[in-house]
Amino acid sequence: MCENPANSREHVPPKNLFPESRDMRGENYRVNLITVPSCELHNLSKSKDDEFLMVSLAGIIGNNSIGYRHKLGKVDRAIRRTSYRLLDAVLTKKREIHRIEMAENKFIDVIWGTPDAKRLMKCFDHIARGVHVNHFNSRFDGRVHVHLGFLTYNKGNPQAWNDFVRRKTEIELDGKPSYGANPDVFFYQVTDVDEFGLFLFRFCFYGGLNIYTAMWPTTSSPPNNFAIDLMNRGIKTIVSLGDKKYEFN
Repeated sequence: MCENPANSREHVPPKNLFPESRDMRGENYRVNLITVPSCELHNLSKSKDDEFLMVSLAGIIGNNSIGYRHKLGKVDRAIRRTSYRLLDAVLTKKREIHRIEMAENKFIDVIWGTPDAKRLMKCFDHIARGVHVNHFNSRFDGRVHVHLGFLTYNKGNPQAWNDFVRRKTEIELDGKPSYGANPDVFFYQVTDVDEFGLFLFRFCFYGGLNIYTAMWPTTSSPPNNFAIDLMNRGIKTIVSLGDKKYEFN
């Protein structure tokens, strides 16, 4: 994150995203975690963001059973400890509670609302820079563009863009290896560096939450994109990708 001397190690992603064995019937998901050098300022100042990220991710519908059990254990304890103030931090707009029947006479309450996307992007910017240090053994100098692929968008262009990014990344990462000692909790993949010096990380949490971070080094020279320019001008634009078409505006 900075050029200050490192005097500690930082977990990337944060350690609290990995369930403790007491909540997982003795299974240990906190082995061989990624750590990178960190200065004391950046390591200590992000503890509240780490807790925010844990509460934001672990309980999302669509996670595997590990994420769900993590939510029922450590996450719920953290929420109760703060008298539910953590939920107020996670969701920035009106919350609605929906009761879903999972089986006969078995229900769960689902909270639906608008997350603090800006803060989430900040968290994943930090993770992307840390993963870069671990993967390439060098500090990343440049911009990180974060796309939260696990969100549901209620507007046309954002949802179409989300679908396009997901499919484009699937194509770029086809056959690429996955990294991470606990893939049921977290793993990542990385694309090849393209002719403009750009590349992308895909982070996957709890079996299904995808985040994409486009890495723009300061030495890269991305081209002007005519399709993006048309979209930004509000002009109807159709982008083809394989046998699928994505319509904007």
